[in-house]
Amino acid sequence: MFKRRIHNTLLAVAVLAQAVGLQAQHPGGTLVVAATEPRTLNPLTAVDQPSRDAIYALSGDLIHINRASMMTEPALAANWKVSRDGKQYTITLRPGLRFSDGSPLTADDVVFTFQVHLDPQVNSTQHDLLSIDGKPIVVTKIDANTVRFDFPAPYAPAERLFDSIWILPRAKLEKAYREGKIAQSWGEDTPGAGPFRLKEHLTGQRLILERNPYYWKAPLPYLDHLELSFASDANTQLLRLRAGEVDILPRVRAEDFAALTARAEIHTFDAGPALEYNFVAFNWNAAEPARAWFRNVLFRRAVAYAIDRAAIVKLVYQDKATPIWSQVTPGNRLWRDERVAQYPHDPAKAAALLQEAGFHRDGSIQGSVLKDAGGHPVEFTMMVSASSALRRKMATIVEEDLAQVGIQAHATPTEFGSMVDAVLHAGRFEAVLWGLSSEGDPYSEMNVWPTVGQTHLWNLRLKDQPPPQTEPWEREVDRLMAAQMSDISPTSRKATYDRVQELVSANLPLVFLVTPHGLSAAREKVGGFAPAILEPVALWNCEHLFLVR
Repeated sequence: MFKRRIHNTLLAVAVLAQAVGLQAQHPGGTLVVAATEPRTLNPLTAVDQPSRDAIYALSGDLIHINRASMMTEPALAANWKVSRDGKQYTITLRPGLRFSDGSPLTADDVVFTFQVHLDPQVNSTQHDLLSIDGKPIVVTKIDANTVRFDFPAPYAPAERLFDSIWILPRAKLEKAYREGKIAQSWGEDTPGAGPFRLKEHLTGQRLILERNPYYWKAPLPYLDHLELSFASDANTQLLRLRAGEVDILPRVRAEDFAALTARAEIHTFDAGPALEYNFVAFNWNAAEPARAWFRNVLFRRAVAYAIDRAAIVKLVYQDKATPIWSQVTPGNRLWRDERVAQYPHDPAKAAALLQEAGFHRDGSIQGSVLKDAGGHPVEFTMMVSASSALRRKMATIVEEDLAQVGIQAHATPTEFGSMVDAVLHAGRFEAVLWGLSSEGDPYSEMNVWPTVGQTHLWNLRLKDQPPPQTEPWEREVDRLMAAQMSDISPTSRKATYDRVQELVSANLPLVFLVTPHGLSAAREKVGGFAPAILEPVALWNCEHLFLVR
């Protein structure tokens, strides 16, 4: 275990060194990053990505996921030991740790942090992660620099769990916590343990962060100041980058990438396939006759063959996307299984599968409507978020491709909140074009693939409704997903999740489409910029950013 962590750290260092290249790393200066204004700087309640981006630069965690290698590495923890049964982690802190106000950071702060997150009255966004099978993790102080974590059962992704659970200052917050006011008492002067600390927040304009002189990675960070310049509109952010008002644009739209690449003073970055997977899902519990169509695996495979993913890549993403065949995208090198079933564009194959499944077209006339064995036209609505221009374009291509094999799928742009309610809460939909994002480890998919998952949207268990009929392969996925969560052998855990991917790709509860690439841009004066596909994509190594002179 220890040797593996050394290797992972060296790998991450090598990747970062390659990104930095031969540039001289000069200290000082200010970099400006295009951003959306965070809703809060309170790590207990932050759910939106702009808030978590800012908190990331201000705070420190015990064990960190390196966004270059996608592996865990020591952060505030100098090292850790794992018991033979995988149920106990003993973490030793680095000596002399301090918060950004100079106050010491000790085991008391670690225990306090997890106590607060585990308190259901606090309503922490991380609360559910810290319970295994409904039983909470027990956190115990051993001495001033050592903390023991006792898990109720072996928990395979335990090391990754510590990432982004940012350590809180007990001395500053304990009184408010005891009074039940910790959320309201969080102030912009509350110290963190990240590379920067807050200097100034101009509402609606910018967040100015200054170098934390007590940061444990001294002499890092290189920058004196990191400024987050607010503009929620993507067009405004783009114009500011072109005008030199901001130095980094963390997320570039595919349609803007080529034009930015042509500008000598701007460097663009394609981090490759991201962790987002776009798909079409059918409601297996829709009203008849659609219910029978959607539950037929031959029908779903025919749909998969009918869709031209290359057209989506070219027309929607200007070649800055990649076709996918399972929930694990090519960007997730640690977990990808190359043996999953693939469905290249093949309308003839789609037509043959539909015929095998009992569907027919009148006289096989091109353009005629497909009918099932009962004579019902195969026609349904396909919801798509009205606020996502990219997914609306994808839906149009899917609609046209399915029409070529006689399936009438009517793309229906819907307000996102209404779509979520219809799909996940009421189960009132026929088909939906949507997307989900993984965090790079199977644990982040536990809400999707198990039959009790809250986003098991094709065969959802609805409140106050009897459980729906499940397929044998779904029940096998239930078993496999539970097994991988408690398997502390990386090799056998990978084999288990490979089997999940193979079952999913063979049975197609989701018809997978494409994953976009992680695109970003920075002005040529920015050094050390190594954008990632796991959030925060631009600021994950903010302590290493510097000005090229």
